[in-house]
Amino acid sequence: MSYQVLARKWRPQRFAELVGQTHVVRTLSNALDSGRLHHAYLFTGTRGVGKTTLARIVARCLNCEKGVSSSPCGECHACKGIAEGRFADLIEVDAASRARVEETRELMDNVQYSPVSGRYKVYLIDEVHMFSNHSFNALLKTLEEPPPHVKFLLATTEPKKLPITILSRCLQFNLMHLTPEQIAEQLRNILAAEGIEADPGSVALLAGAANGSMRDALSLLDQAIAYNGGRLEEASVRAMLGSLDPADIDKLIAALIDNDAGALFEHIDHIASYNPDYDGVLAGLLTRLHQAAVARVLSGTPDKKDPFIHWLLEHTAPEDVQLFYQIALNGRRDLGITPDPRSGFEMTLVRMLAFRPADAPAGTRPGTRQTVSPADAARSPAASATALSRKAEPDLPRTSATPLDTGNWQMIIDEMALAGLVRELAGHCVLKEHSANRVHLVLSPVQEHLLKTSQKDRLQKAIRTRFGEHVKLEISVEDIQEETPAERREREEKQRQEETVTLFIQDPGVKMIVDNFDATMKLDSIRAKGSAS
Repeated sequence: MSYQVLARKWRPQRFAELVGQTHVVRTLSNALDSGRLHHAYLFTGTRGVGKTTLARIVARCLNCEKGVSSSPCGECHACKGIAEGRFADLIEVDAASRARVEETRELMDNVQYSPVSGRYKVYLIDEVHMFSNHSFNALLKTLEEPPPHVKFLLATTEPKKLPITILSRCLQFNLMHLTPEQIAEQLRNILAAEGIEADPGSVALLAGAANGSMRDALSLLDQAIAYNGGRLEEASVRAMLGSLDPADIDKLIAALIDNDAGALFEHIDHIASYNPDYDGVLAGLLTRLHQAAVARVLSGTPDKKDPFIHWLLEHTAPEDVQLFYQIALNGRRDLGITPDPRSGFEMTLVRMLAFRPADAPAGTRPGTRQTVSPADAARSPAASATALSRKAEPDLPRTSATPLDTGNWQMIIDEMALAGLVRELAGHCVLKEHSANRVHLVLSPVQEHLLKTSQKDRLQKAIRTRFGEHVKLEISVEDIQEETPAERREREEKQRQEETVTLFIQDPGVKMIVDNFDATMKLDSIRAKGSAS
């Protein structure tokens, strides 16, 4: 007999065998047992969470010869036929390969005919979002008022692509990601039934690598069994998945805490020898930092159940953990646009080393910063984190007597990544005053039309994200003597345009063409690089 892959062999045949999705199972079970049946059901969720499996179970419940219920017998002709894919009244359609309107109309033309042997004719349409607009239109009327002997079971990974007219005609069930614990428990049950030995670490690795998909987990389990020759061990499964030992992540964090650049890059070289997924390495680092932060918040003291977390929390302040987490999070977002993944990974860790200045001493003049040696910074992590938060904030005018610094305001606008009308509003303002609790901007009366409530609210939100939730924005309309960022940008663009035109006119090649061909230059068509066309 040919080998049957685990994902097919262990596909659930009844509701009780489904892993997770309790909210969906409960609703469907009650509806089937009470006879309150809808004519169309839509199952949504990511790959491998059980959408098609659930639809087939519903088809069995509807057509079991023992009667409609949430517990099909599994032995009758209908139950076995559906399980083996040979039941004539279960019409499975792959919308990706039958998206043409002619094929949809052909399906709908057959809806009127009674079932061949079952109680209901069930249309199971997988990846229904792949239908064309014309196909949806052809389906629409039948889906709204099908014959009493017809049920529609639709499944999709992208419900947002479905027309609202389709969504409104279905009962929708959103299947959730499975947790690593749910997947691990199912893997242990399957391994026990298959008579395969496995240590807990190998099962945990497979469950985590599945990313919430039971089908992916079973595919990985098939691969791991073949890779290991029968018995699953953590080290070999880790090698198969290309996963790092958690100890390698802990060594990176320890080198960061010790501010030891040499040790840090030795560990990076060691990790690189495994040719890892650097996004996964950063994810692992984020996980450890998250565990440390949660351990401190929940218990108030270091978690002694995990020796490394215990050491980490004894040698760092909460601000350090939060700082490292934010840098790692930003580094992971930027990884896809770096020259290569390793360099992006290294720069993320270098930022963690670099941004460790000590707090400025009392009495230091505003606008200055004082840094200390790496050793001193390591001895005072709380001060380092506090100073970093201040260093990240540009020096801004603190009182109304202070001269305005439009250059700083332009830099802040860029950092807040403002766009559209809210950027226009900010660009036509100058910074009048900035204190710990207030940012005061001045807008010229000629630009007062930009001061809409919605734009001010958006700018207020951006400023609070940049400086803190306690900071309030104030915008006053006054005559402005200073140059706004928008005016400076316009002046610089005009100057750059004039320089570009001058260089073009003076170019020897251009002069030769004009002289030899009696050409006329259209100067208004010349654009400086990067300027608006």
